[in-house]
Amino acid sequence: MSLWPLLQGFGLGASMIIPIGAQNAYVLNQGIKRQHHLTTATVCSVLDMLFISLGVFGGGALLSSNETVLMAVTLGGIAFLVFYGSLSLKSAFSPASEQEPSAQVLARGRRAVIAGALAVTVLNPHLYLDTVVILGSIGGQFEGQDRIAFAVGTILASFTWFFTLSVAAAKMAPTLSKPRVKRGIDLGVALMMFVIAAHLAKGLLA
Repeated sequence: MSLWPLLQGFGLGASMIIPIGAQNAYVLNQGIKRQHHLTTATVCSVLDMLFISLGVFGGGALLSSNETVLMAVTLGGIAFLVFYGSLSLKSAFSPASEQEPSAQVLARGRRAVIAGALAVTVLNPHLYLDTVVILGSIGGQFEGQDRIAFAVGTILASFTWFFTLSVAAAKMAPTLSKPRVKRGIDLGVALMMFVIAAHLAKGLLA
C-alpha cells in the first residue's frame, strides 16, 4: 500500500469533513453534554467509512450520473438543514430555565443518541455530494492498491476528526456549556446550516 495516496486521502478527507456541518454540530453538542459522545463519534465515523467506500469503489460515479437522485438528495438535504438550523436557533433563544436538564438528557439513553447520529449523517446532503460524489470521483482515478490506500486515508481522517472533536468538547464542557458560550455555538450552527441550505438551493436554481 503506497503512502502518498493514503496521505492524499487523509488530506482531502479532512478538508471535506472538518468544515462545520450537521454531523460536526451534533458531535460537538453531544460532547458538551457528555451524553454518549464516544458512541456518537463511532456511529458518525463508521457511517462515513461505509459511504466513503461506496463512493471510492464505484457508487460515486453512479450517483453523480443520476440527476433525479441528486436532485432528490439535494432537496431533502435543504429541508433537513433548515429544520436543524431552526432547532439550533430555537435553542439559542430559549431561556435557561427551558433548557433540558442534564439528568433528563442522559436518561434518553444510547438509542436516542444513535438515532440522532444516524439522522445527521444519512439525511446530510454533504454526505452524498462531498463524501460519495467528490471523494468517489477522485478516488476512482486510482487503481488497485493505491485506490485502497486513498480510501483508508479518507476513513482515517473521519475517525481522527470525530473522536478528537468529541473528546475535546467533553473536556471543555464546563466552559462550552456556559449560557453565553452555548448561545454563541447555537447561533453559529444555525447560521451555517442556513448558509449551506441557501447554497444548495442556489445550485438548483442555477
